[in-house]
Amino acid sequence: MSARLLPPRVIVAAPASGNGKTTVSAGLIAALAARGLRVAPFKVGPDYIDPSLLTQAAGRPCHNLDAWMLGEAGVCDLFIRHARDCDLAIIEGVMGLFDGVAGADDFGSTAHVARLLHAPVLLVLDASAMSRTAAAIAKGLADFDRLLNVVGVIFNRVGGPTHAAMLREALASTGLTCLGALLRADALRMPERHLGLVHAAEQDPSAWLADLRAQIDAAVDLSTLLAALAAAPFPRIDTPAVTFATQGDEVDIAIARDEAFSFTYPDNLALLEAAGARLAFFSPLRDSALPERAGALLLSGGFPELYE
Repeated sequence: MSARLLPPRVIVAAPASGNGKTTVSAGLIAALAARGLRVAPFKVGPDYIDPSLLTQAAGRPCHNLDAWMLGEAGVCDLFIRHARDCDLAIIEGVMGLFDGVAGADDFGSTAHVARLLHAPVLLVLDASAMSRTAAAIAKGLADFDRLLNVVGVIFNRVGGPTHAAMLREALASTGLTCLGALLRADALRMPERHLGLVHAAEQDPSAWLADLRAQIDAAVDLSTLLAALAAAPFPRIDTPAVTFATQGDEVDIAIARDEAFSFTYPDNLALLEAAGARLAFFSPLRDSALPERAGALLLSGGFPELYE
């Protein structure tokens, strides 16, 4: 084990799925990257679709922080390995802030990862059908676990300037900081299907990201957010020393990668390479044969039924 310094970071959380975590996370990444910052994107829990959008926003791979699969030490190690060369890490949470693998505790939740990484929390609330009640929800989330450091709130799907003013006034009475109010806009809604948003491999999200970045620049106080993150503690945490040894003969692995087969964790590929595998990518939709010398085949998950 070695003690390593945590880089600047923020975790984007919400009271439930559908409040706009991906929208705000991708928008913040795009806006801050446009300022010249190197932003490392992360996603809490098992997910392929949201990370594909965050990857597009950051211009670098998004990595999953899954405490159930990796364990606590594994989450910390993976985070530091992929964030240490960046100016800032933005971590999109999963579901509601305290929703984990069970009801008795919050293991595997956004809150759990926030505590592991001592990450300040940015709350996103869909305020489309409420005003003062939004402040009550934000206050309840902030007070439920006093170990969390909620640095601000961004209201999403706001009806207009009058609605935004009411939300800001209500939140001020709680002592929490309003960092922005994103207006309701059809251009910011991404296509969805039964499992969530549509994967970036199936579409070009550049226009969506450009519109999103413009609204984040106009409606979110990025300077105050960055100042709050700079003031947060940067403790050292213990992480395992991970080493890999090649065992046996090297093997060429053919890996499916296209619109139909797009569900692959970059860290799984890195582990295969570290173990000595040579990776060769191909498209089942376009290629008539597997790569030469392929000794194994990996068909990633995805939506092949859409391309029958």
